[in-house]
Amino acid sequence: MIELNKKAFGGLFFLIVALALLIFLPAWTVYYWQAWIFLAVFSVTVLAITFYLMKKDPKLLERRVNAGAAAEKEKSQKVIQFVAQLAFITVIVFPPVDHRFNWSLVSPFVSVIGDVMVFLGLLFVFFVFKENSFTSAIIEVAKEQKIITTGPYALVRHPMYLGALVMLFGVPLALGSYWGLLAVIPIDLVIVWRLLDEEKFLAKNLPGYLEYKNKVRCRLIPFIW
Repeated sequence: MIELNKKAFGGLFFLIVALALLIFLPAWTVYYWQAWIFLAVFSVTVLAITFYLMKKDPKLLERRVNAGAAAEKEKSQKVIQFVAQLAFITVIVFPPVDHRFNWSLVSPFVSVIGDVMVFLGLLFVFFVFKENSFTSAIIEVAKEQKIITTGPYALVRHPMYLGALVMLFGVPLALGSYWGLLAVIPIDLVIVWRLLDEEKFLAKNLPGYLEYKNKVRCRLIPFIW
C-alpha cells in the first residue's frame, strides 16, 4: 500500500511538473495568470481524486497508476496510446504559443469558464470511478469484472471519455486561447479510435457486454452517438 501511494504521488508530481514545463516554456514567461489558475484547478482536483482512491478504492488506484503505451497489452492500444500522448501534448503546448504571440483575445470570463469545464470534466470522471472500480487506465478485463449499467453508464457506454472531452475542451479556454481549440480535434479523433477498438476487445472478453451495447445505444455523447 505504501509503495502504491508513493508511486501514485510520484506519477502525479511528474505530471504536474511536465504540464508546467509544457506551458511555461512555449509561453516563455511565468507572468501567465491563466496558466497558474489552470494548474491549480487541475492539480487540486486530481490530488483530491487520488486521496479518495487511496482511502476508498486502492485497487482502482493501482489500475490507474499502471498507464501509458508501455503498459498496454493489446498492440493496437499501444499505438493508440502513443498517438494519444502526442495529441495531448499538442493540446497543452498550443495555447501557450498562442499566448506568447497574442493570436487570441480571450476575456478573463472565458478563461474562468474553461477552468470550470476542466473541473467539471474531472468531477465527472470521479463519478465514473465511484460507479466502476474496474476503470483501468489500460484496456484489460479483470477476472472478477462485471458489467456496470448504473449511474453514468446508463447514459453512455464510455462516460469516462465523455468527462475527458469536457476537460480537454476547457484546457485551451482556461489557458486563454481560441486557436487552441483546433488542437483538441486530433485527440478527439484518437479517443473515438480508442473506444471503438476497446469495444471490440470488450465484446470478445467481457461476458454480457454485447447485451449492454444493445441496451445502451450511445457510445460517448448522450442521445447523439
